[in-house]
Amino acid sequence: MKRVVVIVTLMLAPVSYAMATFSIVAIDPVTGDLGVAVASRYFAVGAVVPWADANVGAVATQANVNVGYGPRALELLRQGLTAQQAMDKLSAEDTFPGKDGRQIAIVDSRGNIAVFTGNSAQDWKGHKKGATWSAQGNILVGSHVIEAMGKAFESTNDELAEKLYAALKAGDEAGGDSRGRQSASILVVRKSGGRNTNNDRYVYINVDDHPEPMRELRRLLDIQMTGNHLTLMNRALTDNRFSDSLESAEHLARYSPLNAQSHMTLGFIAYLAGQQDRALAAFKRAHELTLPSQFKQIWDNISNRTEYKKVIEDKAFVGKVTSN
Repeated sequence: MKRVVVIVTLMLAPVSYAMATFSIVAIDPVTGDLGVAVASRYFAVGAVVPWADANVGAVATQANVNVGYGPRALELLRQGLTAQQAMDKLSAEDTFPGKDGRQIAIVDSRGNIAVFTGNSAQDWKGHKKGATWSAQGNILVGSHVIEAMGKAFESTNDELAEKLYAALKAGDEAGGDSRGRQSASILVVRKSGGRNTNNDRYVYINVDDHPEPMRELRRLLDIQMTGNHLTLMNRALTDNRFSDSLESAEHLARYSPLNAQSHMTLGFIAYLAGQQDRALAAFKRAHELTLPSQFKQIWDNISNRTEYKKVIEDKAFVGKVTSN
């Protein structure tokens, strides 16, 4: 009977007391990518905290969370308000109880950042802003969580999705949510950057309930980024933008390090980008990952692409590749 009472009590507990969260919002000033990453001892945190719209802004709404802050903030940013103006407007419009316990961070498409942590949010609570990011959290083990997130974000030389993941992982390793782990999410938006047609969600992955959410988030991010860079690589290759195509091909090999086809593709594109030594190294790695018969099969499947005709016509180079 006592067990039933405990379960019912937990089910009826106010959501605000469960919303312990650490998050980061950020912009890539070069690409214009906008994003949010968040983790929590809370079921399906990605359904509540992160909001973003390409060329508009990104929002994290948490603590004594008013979920409506997300879509409303983006609406205000579309109207031309800055991040701080949008936040001021949200506060003025908020008539729901618990307003002084909210935590929210906003970054707009111009790089303006606004963040607020209410006095009634549960300790440890706080935030820190950088030039292109804001990290914030509540019910954390301490301020060092936010510090670690900022340092990881700034020291990661990669695209926004990876910088956000690095920050989130650092926060988790620093202790994160004082109650433990359960869910995590990354959302990155880029105009027409998502899968299929008319989709701006370049990355949107969620771990709703997992004993090791960061490890699972990493697995999902690898899958997502492999698909993203395969698309980007092919687009650039079709447009003869070999340098851009090579950058994405390098990412493919990185995300699938034991996939011989990824390394072979990298070899072809590196040749087209004028980097024969890099190409030979990639083909060598493909050899190492396959039996000779497997290498030939993959070679035959890939080499018939029209874009790779120049490589095939270089008989001396092909001889170096196939003689390994």
